[in-house]
Amino acid sequence: MSSGQKEAIKIGFAYVGVVLGAGFSTGQEILQFFTNFGMMSFATVILSALVIMFIGRQAAKLGHRMEADSHLGPIKLLFGERLGTVVDYILIFFLYGVMIIMLAGGGSAFNESFGLPAWLGSLLMAIAVLITLTMNFNKILTTLGAVTPALIIIVMVIAAYSMFNPSVPLSEAVQYTDIEKTPTGIWWLEAITYSGIVLAMAFSILSIVGSQSTMKVAKRGGLYGGIILLILMLLMNGGLLAKIDVTSAADLPTLILAAEIHPLLSLALTIVMLLIIYNTAVGMLYPFLSRFWTPYTRKYKIALVTSVTVGYFLSLVGFVDLVNFFYPILGYLGIAIAVLLSALWVKSKITGGLDIKPQVKVKGPKRI
Repeated sequence: MSSGQKEAIKIGFAYVGVVLGAGFSTGQEILQFFTNFGMMSFATVILSALVIMFIGRQAAKLGHRMEADSHLGPIKLLFGERLGTVVDYILIFFLYGVMIIMLAGGGSAFNESFGLPAWLGSLLMAIAVLITLTMNFNKILTTLGAVTPALIIIVMVIAAYSMFNPSVPLSEAVQYTDIEKTPTGIWWLEAITYSGIVLAMAFSILSIVGSQSTMKVAKRGGLYGGIILLILMLLMNGGLLAKIDVTSAADLPTLILAAEIHPLLSLALTIVMLLIIYNTAVGMLYPFLSRFWTPYTRKYKIALVTSVTVGYFLSLVGFVDLVNFFYPILGYLGIAIAVLLSALWVKSKITGGLDIKPQVKVKGPKRI
């Protein structure tokens, strides 16, 4: 395998590692957005994954063309100078806000799984994030992607066991599904909304990843990430649907399915969930910091310590509820980014290329 191919796969795993938070690993996101549509959930998953695959690829390509060191340049290209500034600050708010949510989620997970006080669990998560973000970018990328293979293996085991030992035939699953539990009840709209949330969360890190890779690697990395997401989403949805009589009312459906197979698998999934929460925290905080400070400089390190410290205390005092209240805005923003990236791609195909100015100026039109 060539070094470029290895780099693209690493980017794909990192992409997945960033966007799959606690909601995915517990099964709640898939249950809420997809599984409650019954057999139609598979079409919903495929549509959502295809959108994520295509737009993720375009985001990485645009980051490469602009040689972006943050999301600011690509955002202003897509939205214009004035609106782009507004969108920039919305993204900044959510990058930091999602990091805080992950610290809070880590505390809860440590408490529920191992009996540690929530404040101590959040502190351990904060320390891990702090240490990781002192590493160089390639090491951060490797760290972000490391947990993804473990998640794939565990989800494959759970899904395979559940689908081969279903408690409900697929033909009868509709008796246990509840479309009212989905945000809108419209399958294609749920697919697009979920795609928007994923893309808004990933856009910043994809812009940076794309800029630090060759065009070929950036394109493949975005594509591979989408393919991995498609496989994981299909497997997770199939496993949840096969046991829908149990999973439909569960807070942590995948843990229930894992415990049915073996307690050790449940423990392994718990550990992977914690690592995924950590991954998302790292993947959100790095682009937040790089938006304002040059990575690894003295100012960056001071901002890192300050951001993690403040974020830790905010995770204990209710800030999470505020971010969750505004969370749908993130999905709408992701949809807007997807539409504009698609329009840019169509324009590039029609005109034969676009004159995109990178931070380091180069000559000639750039095709995205």
